Amino acid sequence: MSKEAIDLNGKTILVTGCPGFIGANLVLRLLSEMKEGTIVSLDNMNDYYDPSLKEYRLGLVEEAAKASAVSHVFVRGSIADKALVDELFDKYRFDVVVNLAAQAGVRYSIDHPDVYIESNLIGFYNILEACRHSYEKGTGVQHLVYASSSSVYGGNKKVPFSTDDKVDNPVSLYAATKKSNELLAHSYSKLYNIPSTGLRFFTVYGPAGRPDMFYFSATGKLVRGEKIKIFNYGDMKRDFTYIDDIVEGVYRVMKGAPQKAVGEDGLPVPPYAVYNIGGGTPENLLTFISTLQEELVRAGVLDENYDFEGHRELVGMQPGDVPVTYADSAALEADFGFTPKIDIRTGLKNFSEWYKSYFLS
Repeated sequence: MSKEAIDLNGKTILVTGCPGFIGANLVLRLLSEMKEGTIVSLDNMNDYYDPSLKEYRLGLVEEAAKASAVSHVFVRGSIADKALVDELFDKYRFDVVVNLAAQAGVRYSIDHPDVYIESNLIGFYNILEACRHSYEKGTGVQHLVYASSSSVYGGNKKVPFSTDDKVDNPVSLYAATKKSNELLAHSYSKLYNIPSTGLRFFTVYGPAGRPDMFYFSATGKLVRGEKIKIFNYGDMKRDFTYIDDIVEGVYRVMKGAPQKAVGEDGLPVPPYAVYNIGGGTPENLLTFISTLQEELVRAGVLDENYDFEGHRELVGMQPGDVPVTYADSAALEADFGFTPKIDIRTGLKNFSEWYKSYFLS
């Protein structure tokens, strides 16, 4: 797909979901790369997991901002607050918007559906509406980039997962909201000529990540001497993607908006795209766990004589989960020259060292 090149220098950029995991790391990258401009971070700092971790990431961002020529503003609030979103768009006239704010988690959506509707649907609608009206007040938003998820593929049996595959059968409310985001973005791109790109992230992990993710929660349980549950009796594969690879992909995509065009009917051809961001090398869950354990021992998080077998419990599949995720990132490589490449050994080594310094030092 043809792209409209965007020079991020001097731009005013909104990143929702910072200081969330991906958002914080993206803002850190922008602060180091941009020579001038303004970055506005927006997050409600909810307690889905321990807010102190978000405060820690926010501290890293604010420290980096002191050494950057770029202005950084943090706003505590929700994208579901339409008045706040509209106020920010009116005040800052954003050139690029990266919407990473969302209620995450497949299993949490089973018992807490209302927060997914509020954040992932109403919140995203507010962002789209603000982008739409931005053109009435100037040049408007040049590119909307938003987080989708590999969860949209559901129980897809065809692997690797391609963005050309049909994804009409979600197996969780979380997945349904992310597919809805893609549909809403497409309709707004068509109706209002908003350049938008959705990114389907595949099992993102790394230092200071989300504590509800398996690698993080399992580490905590092992440290406390508790058993970790290995679902589907270990017969699962995940396309684990290290945070630096995710940020690299998002950063490149931000700089290449789908090009606007007019169709034979005289109406806009929607400047719309969706990409996978995953390594394309799904790892067996048991292999991933063994590597994690080895790196936790090497980093000194766990004793070298730790009884790992005694702290494992093989159990059945969880509701809403899927046995395999596997990204076909050929389109990302073709359009942006990038495919995630950081292996799980490197990624888990970095996580284990961070865990030791953050929790045990």
